[in-house]
Amino acid sequence: MPDATPGATQSPDLTPDAGSVTMFTTSWCGYCRRLKSQLDREGILFTEIDIEASPEHVDFVEGVNDGNRTVPTVVFPDGSAATNPSVAEVQARLSA
Repeated sequence: MPDATPGATQSPDLTPDAGSVTMFTTSWCGYCRRLKSQLDREGILFTEIDIEASPEHVDFVEGVNDGNRTVPTVVFPDGSAATNPSVAEVQARLSA
């Protein structure tokens, strides 16, 4: 997995540097595995946080998903988040 250093805006430990994303996942999530593979293939840097291994991040994921623990949840450099985005959406939002 590529290593991306989180930046500092809205949430210092969650908001990534320009050109990369933070992705919240679980080990059993097929959508997460697919998106990770697509990001790797496209050369997009990401920091992965497994919310089962890092339960301190569950509140954030629930907060951006109307109380649900929906993954993958992706955080962009501008501090915005998307749930289960396509790789095309990730690319577009990183290019904006």
